[in-house]
Amino acid sequence: MASIAVCPGSFDPVTYGHLDIIRRGAKVFDKVYVCVLNNSSKKPLFSVEERMQLLHEVTKSLPNVVVESFQGLLVDYARSKNANAILRGLRAVSDFEYEMQITSMNRVLEENIETFFMMTNNQYAFLSSSIVKEVAKYNGNISELVPPVVEEALRKKFAHQ
Repeated sequence: MASIAVCPGSFDPVTYGHLDIIRRGAKVFDKVYVCVLNNSSKKPLFSVEERMQLLHEVTKSLPNVVVESFQGLLVDYARSKNANAILRGLRAVSDFEYEMQITSMNRVLEENIETFFMMTNNQYAFLSSSIVKEVAKYNGNISELVPPVVEEALRKKFAHQ
């Protein structure tokens, strides 16, 4: 049986921290579905389509990674892909507390899908999409935080605001 993982997130925008988890997940699982979600509690800078396009570009060298989007319950999406795992990145203890609640709920909804937590590389432990957007908004240097295509997209986005 193939090991299939779903790696969900808002990816607004995708950072090197996200890519670290996606790349390492692609080494562990036969297939990784990177799923862009539209978090109703956040106001995204990029549309779902723009985020998917950026993810396609930065994961094109990973043949077992598929980028899609979804709305609704993550376990329903995972079931539709015959996934047996959800892959989540952790930066700090505060992430774990939030993720533990989500994981517990997912286990109630679907006990056959396991959640795997992967610690991010230490160099990205501070990194979040929110921080990247804030620095980019004021023309700060984000070249070590995001891939060049994402940096360019951020510059264009903020030039038009």
